[in-house]
Amino acid sequence: MRIIVGHTSPDLDVITSVWLIKKFLPGWEKAGVQFVPAGEAVGRTSQAGLKLTDPVEKMGRNLVIQVDTGLGPLDHHQTQSDKVCAASLTLDYVMKEIEGSDQAVSQEKLEALQRIVNVVLEEDHFKEIFRSDSLSDYHEFLLGGILDGLRLEKPDNDEFQVDFITQALDAVLHQFENRIWAEREIKENGIEFNTRFGKGIAFEVINDSVIKLAQKMGYYVVVRKDPRKGYVRIKGRPAGPSEKAIDLTLAFEKLRKIDPGATWFLHVSKKMLLNGTVKNPKMKPTKLSLNDIIEVLKTI
Repeated sequence: MRIIVGHTSPDLDVITSVWLIKKFLPGWEKAGVQFVPAGEAVGRTSQAGLKLTDPVEKMGRNLVIQVDTGLGPLDHHQTQSDKVCAASLTLDYVMKEIEGSDQAVSQEKLEALQRIVNVVLEEDHFKEIFRSDSLSDYHEFLLGGILDGLRLEKPDNDEFQVDFITQALDAVLHQFENRIWAEREIKENGIEFNTRFGKGIAFEVINDSVIKLAQKMGYYVVVRKDPRKGYVRIKGRPAGPSEKAIDLTLAFEKLRKIDPGATWFLHVSKKMLLNGTVKNPKMKPTKLSLNDIIEVLKTI
């Protein structure tokens, strides 16, 4: 049997380490998870003079990996460095084990995993207190805040906490991969243009994440055309405290006049203009090209 050991009341560092091993280390997909008091280990009568180099310990018929506890290779409590945590040690170990094999991950996935671990590292060393908005309520919606809530809701159910956050980490990995793809699209394939509201950018790409990310990067008008279905989304950046609100009414009227056969929908906020959506399959996509739409937005 294969067993992963972490400390009781597992934190994000422990759970991320367990997730990395079960998801990426060949043969460990169905490993059991056990918990010990912090600092202790399974299967050892003494830890004096312990000098393990391989995280996998053979204990009778069992293979055991101890993470964030037990003073082994994947426990960072032997160092005062704030540049390392159990998850960072685990990621390095797992990636080294699968390097060059059929299980090796792509460079994009590795970057996504590294970004996840960087967030875990920051939280494990309590550095989230230095974020400029560290008192904002939305932090309670982040994984660290959710895990704190789970400890209050189910204080004696370590397994539930691991299972819940593990599923969330699967989703977070997909989101990071999507973001990295969106960053590349913005850098390499975005078509920039000027509007009276400010700088705009347009894409012909499947990835819808480019819209919100481009807005965060300061673009005032963002256009995405889905190359598969032809649907178009045009979004204006929400107005800041000293900014005038973006109004896409003129664009709506012009596009509807140029392409009356398409279904155009202007949101009540006036800063979201849609042509086609998965939420309404009856909407008819536009025949206009991305450049045609850009030209309209440049003139409003």
